[in-house]
Amino acid sequence: MKENKQNLSVLGTEITIIKENHSEYLSLTDILRAKDKDFFISDWLRNRNTVEFLGIWESVYNPTFNYGEFAIIKSQVGLNSYKLSVKEWVEKTNAIGLIAKTGRYGGTFAHKDIAFEFGMWISPEFKIYLIKEFQRLKDEENSNKNLNWNLQRTLAKINYKIHTDAIKETLIPLTINKQQKNHIYADEADLLNVAMFGQTAKQWRDSHSSNKGNIRDIATIEQLVVLSNLESINAVFIKQGLSQIERLERLNEIAIIQMRSLLTNPAVKQLS
Repeated sequence: MKENKQNLSVLGTEITIIKENHSEYLSLTDILRAKDKDFFISDWLRNRNTVEFLGIWESVYNPTFNYGEFAIIKSQVGLNSYKLSVKEWVEKTNAIGLIAKTGRYGGTFAHKDIAFEFGMWISPEFKIYLIKEFQRLKDEENSNKNLNWNLQRTLAKINYKIHTDAIKETLIPLTINKQQKNHIYADEADLLNVAMFGQTAKQWRDSHSSNKGNIRDIATIEQLVVLSNLESINAVFIKQGLSQIERLERLNEIAIIQMRSLLTNPAVKQLS
């Protein structure tokens, strides 16, 4: 699986963050550099409180956690002979909270919940700033996602204006009344809804009566991009004199092709 790598700076210490199992994992190896004396992850794993915390975390988030092996490990904590590496912990208990990686970006990584707890072993101050900087990073990401989503919504509105202008010029006779015009606009909007979502706005509302919004409000970024494209393309088709059936068929084919392309594009996935 391809990793998404980020960096976080906490009190002058650069910390690597990777995506694994749809969650963020922070490098404990990097965090250790903030310790002002010799300290090893194996020392942390020798502590009973650490083992109990890891066991509780795994029991909450890991349905395949090996409780039998965990009980054996827990019973040995505190003995002089007790020694445990991250690799052994993962292999014996099938844990998912800690990861031992090799290669260029190798080291020990921990789920953010566990990494925050590990930060306390550096110092209370370090833990507080670690949480603060991580949250700041997440807030920036969410802000960027909202910006991209709003950008696509704005683009959809602009293309909608182009689309309705084409309808007005080509499909609406000058003598019809306002009610008839509105009916034609709604008809063309639903043409795009069917091409993109496979259903009209009314069909969606009937099956989602508890939702306050409309079918486009719950659209993904990829769907909004394609929908914007369909509006412009439909405007061209209208001026070319294609019938609604022809346009629906062509727009649906285009929607399928464009969605497949967007959903397999790594750059677009980062916006999701």
